[in-house]
Amino acid sequence: MPARILIVDDHLAVRTTLRELLDWHSFQVCGDAKDGNEAIEKVIELKPDIVLLDTNMPGMNGVSAAQEIRRISPATKIVFLTIYDTPAVVQGTRVLGDGFVSKSAAGTELIPTLNRLAGIAPDGSIKARRVATD
Repeated sequence: MPARILIVDDHLAVRTTLRELLDWHSFQVCGDAKDGNEAIEKVIELKPDIVLLDTNMPGMNGVSAAQEIRRISPATKIVFLTIYDTPAVVQGTRVLGDGFVSKSAAGTELIPTLNRLAGIAPDGSIKARRVATD
């Protein structure tokens, strides 16, 4: 089953483009949101596997939203997608996120990052997950 992804960005054109890209690569986009508050509501409602989250949005920004998403849904993976790829932003998002992709590099880095988090090998096969036993 493909990973369920929630797209969060304040620009409709970005959300639409990302949805088309992810659909093309056989990911299941379960929804989208325009800001951090809506993202939290959608995480509760839709229970995505991965949240693709812009850092700079009006109202609740992506970093604040990520903190709340971690609290309410610790298993949900978070990938920050932003135009602000300064060292301070990258370092700040590493604590809360499972991945970081600059919007300027999204064309080459986004799909490999999502595949890694979804457990998909570079050849397209599903990676076996190790199960811990006592």
